[in-house]
Amino acid sequence: MRAHYLQHVPFEGVGSIEPWLKINGYEITNTRLFEETDFPSLKDIDLLVIMGGPMSVSDEGKYPWLVHEKKFIYEAIKSDKAVLGICLGAQLIANVMGARVYQNPLKEIGWFPVYGIPSIDKSVFYFPESLKVFHWHGETFDLPAGATRLAKSKGCINQAFQLGNSVMGLQFHLETTPQLARAIIHNCRNELRPSAYVQTEKKILSIGPERYKSINRLMDSILSFLSQKS
Repeated sequence: MRAHYLQHVPFEGVGSIEPWLKINGYEITNTRLFEETDFPSLKDIDLLVIMGGPMSVSDEGKYPWLVHEKKFIYEAIKSDKAVLGICLGAQLIANVMGARVYQNPLKEIGWFPVYGIPSIDKSVFYFPESLKVFHWHGETFDLPAGATRLAKSKGCINQAFQLGNSVMGLQFHLETTPQLARAIIHNCRNELRPSAYVQTEKKILSIGPERYKSINRLMDSILSFLSQKS
């Protein structure tokens, strides 16, 4: 099995996803879009993970590789590959599937709860009733046609969605480790202007290891769910 991830900036890596992939026998490859624009043949991959980044899905003039990346993501979805999008990755999935991506009324940066939305559909991933997760986003998306909303927050109604059996988008970051949290703060500190859903650097970094373990466990469950569908 082969997992391929798309990385948009050096400081937003796969975090806790990597050890899960290794434990479960995946070969791991990547396209670092800030360095290259070579994409693998879809027939050679089983799972596609699309990471976050500070750019917008509409920034094609500044980042021309977005055009090719969107085409690759769309073809992966249409080929029934297991696809997971995180933050910008979720917005890219929404965008290529015809949904609107736009500025959320409020930025969400820091540790805030998301709330799982119950479903009687057994093919839909089940989110916890409430879990504090790591956010860093200013944009949001409408749900693609046919998608199921999986989670919401007080600051953003569309936090997670599932499209079909094997595609999922997460507005938040379950892969975050203490190292990743420090890296994104170091590179994006200018966005930390306190407001209703933006925490201070001190508050963000005060979180203990159990919180990271809880979100990483949920990420493991999502990866297991998507892998079973691939």
